[in-house]
Amino acid sequence: MYKNNKKICFGVIIGTRAYFNSELAKDVRSQLLKTLKELDYDYVILPENATPTGSSSIETREDGQKCAELFRQNRDQIDGIIVSLPNFGFEIGIINAISQAELNVPVLVQACDDENDKVDLDSRRDAFCGKISVCNNLYQYGIPFTDTILHTYSIYSDFLKKDLVKFAGVCRVVNGLRHCRIGQVGTRPLGFNTCRASEKILQRYGITVVPADLSEVIFAAQKITDNDPLFIIKLKEVKDYAIIPEAYSDKLANQVKFGVALEYWIEENKVDAIALQCWDSLEKNYKCAPCITMAMLGDRLIPAACETDIAGAVSMYALTLAAGTPSALADWNNNFAEDRNMCVCTHCGNFPKNFSKANVELGPLGVLGRTLGKVDTFGAVFSKVSEGDFTFFRISTDDPKGIIKAYSGEGVITNDSYNMNGCIAVTKVKNLQKLMKHICKNGFEHHVGVVRSHVAEIIEEAVNTYLGWDLYIHE
Repeated sequence: MYKNNKKICFGVIIGTRAYFNSELAKDVRSQLLKTLKELDYDYVILPENATPTGSSSIETREDGQKCAELFRQNRDQIDGIIVSLPNFGFEIGIINAISQAELNVPVLVQACDDENDKVDLDSRRDAFCGKISVCNNLYQYGIPFTDTILHTYSIYSDFLKKDLVKFAGVCRVVNGLRHCRIGQVGTRPLGFNTCRASEKILQRYGITVVPADLSEVIFAAQKITDNDPLFIIKLKEVKDYAIIPEAYSDKLANQVKFGVALEYWIEENKVDAIALQCWDSLEKNYKCAPCITMAMLGDRLIPAACETDIAGAVSMYALTLAAGTPSALADWNNNFAEDRNMCVCTHCGNFPKNFSKANVELGPLGVLGRTLGKVDTFGAVFSKVSEGDFTFFRISTDDPKGIIKAYSGEGVITNDSYNMNGCIAVTKVKNLQKLMKHICKNGFEHHVGVVRSHVAEIIEEAVNTYLGWDLYIHE
């Protein structure tokens, strides 16, 4: 998953020195490219005959310049750079390749193990030492980089696949957030000061907010006819997606037309995630809830946040990029007196179906349904989230400090029941009380982005190494 279904593409640099056996570099090149293909990643690398070693290895300053030119020609394709050291490597050629290419993408530095019974002049690598020199140069040039699980390992090791998968996630998060567009559909609800965010601070990091008045989408929905091709498709998709109680079947067309109008707006404005007003203007003025539309967008990897929570939408999008799977926006909502590390994370009913992995049912909003009536609040998804791993992440724009701050961590979703309507996830997080103190003391919002896997390491690397936000990792 990436923008426009683009596959991750890496620029690959194989480093070597003339003093070492060039056959080692050829072997590493072959195995690294084979592993990238197995993981379905694209790559850009110099042809084998482009450098004297015959393995496209960067050995001289001139080799680095050739590589930089190739990378510049493929600027729009390359998401990250992989430096692999079969031996000590020549740091001048490598740093020239990266600095002169000026791609401003994440960099991974990997180095190969020596075999301690093969350290004669034909077999030794010294990559353990050479990696320190390459990293020292990256530091001198102010180029941030990602390290591997171990300082060195065999190119045939499973560690390589693990590092490449993690690095691909880091590249998606960093490049995705640096150029993302967040749709703001509607104003912030009057009763939710907690959902304020600074567009100017977000923009400083490449995050553009694209606003629209909610009335624009409502008026567009009212103009959609029953013969609209997208309406016909979406009506069937909703019926296939969720169980529709007979009592609300006549409200379904109205709800779907809002979803169609919203999708037209998303496509026209090329936004990556949205923050939607919903509460409670949509229910009062259009007589439906948008939750099913938001859930289905989430399953298509277009995160949708409630209550015009722009920072929440950014948080969700980061998690979707990290995991390659749908994210959701939840409230840290209810305690468990029996276990203070447990908490109910819930929302009115907009979790993607991916979270429940079972049939979901549509119904009215719970809280708003009591005041505005069940019929006019129809459209909420009812589901119990299935057990398994999850990662949480939240950013916030801190205006007095002029920064983006964030927190992240991991936990599990349990199989415990809870007697509430909407989307319910019973969670367990180690040292939850410590996390709640951090959230409260540092002015974070009650919303949090969640995703169904453990990707906190990817978030931590992307934020700390490349984005430079103030991040707390909860442990």
